[in-house]
Amino acid sequence: MNIEALISKAAGEAVKALYGMDANEKMLQLQKTRSEFEGNLTLVVFPFVKAAKKSPEQTAQEIGEYLQQNCSAVEKFNVVKGFLNLSVGDGAWTELLSAIDKDDNFGMKKATEDSPLVMIEYSSPNTNKPLHLGHVRNNLLGWSLAQIMEANGNKVVKTNIVNDRGIHICKSMLAWLKWGNGETPETSGKKGDHLIGDYYVAFDKHYRDEIKELVAQGMDEEKAKQEAPLIKEAHEMLVKWEQNDPEVRALWEKMNSWVYAGFDETYKKMGVSFDKIYYESQTYLKGKAKVEEGLAKGLFERHEDNSVWADLTNEGLDQKLLLRSDGTSVYMTQDIGTAEMRFQDFPIDKMIYVVGNEQNYHFQVLSILLDRLGFKWGKELTHFSYGMVELPNGKMKSREGTVVDADDLMQLMVEDAYKTSMELGKFDDMTEEERREIARIVGMGALKYFILKVDARKNMLFNPEESIDFNGNTGPFIQYTYARIRSILRKAGNDIQSSTFNIQLNEKEVELIQKMNEFGAAVEQAGKDYSPSGIANYCYELTKVFNQFYHDYSILNEPDEQKKLFRLVLAKNVAKIIKNAMSLLGIEVPERM
Repeated sequence: MNIEALISKAAGEAVKALYGMDANEKMLQLQKTRSEFEGNLTLVVFPFVKAAKKSPEQTAQEIGEYLQQNCSAVEKFNVVKGFLNLSVGDGAWTELLSAIDKDDNFGMKKATEDSPLVMIEYSSPNTNKPLHLGHVRNNLLGWSLAQIMEANGNKVVKTNIVNDRGIHICKSMLAWLKWGNGETPETSGKKGDHLIGDYYVAFDKHYRDEIKELVAQGMDEEKAKQEAPLIKEAHEMLVKWEQNDPEVRALWEKMNSWVYAGFDETYKKMGVSFDKIYYESQTYLKGKAKVEEGLAKGLFERHEDNSVWADLTNEGLDQKLLLRSDGTSVYMTQDIGTAEMRFQDFPIDKMIYVVGNEQNYHFQVLSILLDRLGFKWGKELTHFSYGMVELPNGKMKSREGTVVDADDLMQLMVEDAYKTSMELGKFDDMTEEERREIARIVGMGALKYFILKVDARKNMLFNPEESIDFNGNTGPFIQYTYARIRSILRKAGNDIQSSTFNIQLNEKEVELIQKMNEFGAAVEQAGKDYSPSGIANYCYELTKVFNQFYHDYSILNEPDEQKKLFRLVLAKNVAKIIKNAMSLLGIEVPERM
């Protein structure tokens, strides 16, 4: 039992013994004592004053005396108004450190057979273009959330829905047929997703030229957008695709296979993966069938033009289109079909969709529709809504080819990490192979940490230069601290085991153990809030506390052998927690830097 739990339990016994009161868990919550007061943990006694029939000060005094006599962890106490500040004895702190040392997964829970199954959907790329900076934020959030939910004792399935059909895909296909001259990833030397993205941009350029020409001939712009020959051809191709035209389908499969190979390379570099991938081309018909089923049950209504709608006015929303008058599906229909397939594949208890905040309304509607259709998790689905990522020079547009490509960004980060490390002399005694590997770990760590430390709900500005800094709230600062500790441990001989320490602790050592002990609470809170930024901030706080301790006290040059061993155990466990916490963000830590 950790110190907080031990004192909290004893405080409950104190209140019962002194005042005959059964206090609930919420009343017995301890807070970290504010820095201006003496003590480590504070109990607020106002909830017990009525039962005690005494002033807050007297009540705190009585509970403090009881704890000092009956709880081994409490060494002394002081009272400030209705706040009981408790000082924990050195023995309790060293015992806690030993307990942390014995548990490789301290602060994290393991799933059991009875654990709920949480499915997390993230990435959701389109097969007409490569992954960009917005996808980077999505993938990093999704992957980190999956690790955090697992660390909270859930079973987790990571899933992706690939948007592999529709007019956008046909635009790239048509452009390749017209201007591609049989170009392939092999002949062009380009990744498949980049190659197809180029044709998507090419389609848009030619399409806009056609619109301009029609407008110049006297047609209004809206009509020109519909009448341009290219867009008409793209729509014809989509109809052929829906009718299973063998030539269109063969081209579609070939070009998609190029894109998937490209995506796989990007995901691997990014360090993310999926347990199951679904494809819109397989789910949209399921969605149509499910909507027809709902229509037959009177859940939806068919309008005169043959379109199918859901009336959500009772829920304070509007009417939602589910099938167009020509019978084709919309995104909502596809999401219903994907839900149906997933529900058949897995016994889902909780469904989390990692999708940008521009889709808030979509998921509000999807939740209601899935609930109507009888999915047990429909009403409880979670839309993990996140803000946009912008660059110092503005927004991105994929049609115009002004997107920040994920592959280019990752390459830039790794190159910057290499250059910065060389300039700072951190690579002096390493082989070139080691330098490249550490630059990869540091560059990717800088990118991931910079994105994940920001509250996901907020829009953010991504500045690559700011992210690679070996000082401040950055990934490299935390990675460098980990590498520094590993270097200390190697010099000490590495086989460092905890023992029964009978030493007097200084303030910084206590603060460090207390901060390490907060890891479990940080993991739990991050799981409740769906908040990778909570873990990032914890990593930074722990790293800062360690660096303050290391600045003030020597480890390897400490003359007292007991104290030296204690500090080595302390450092070893700080490194362990940093490594485990950073892994929840999908960030690796290097053994040397």
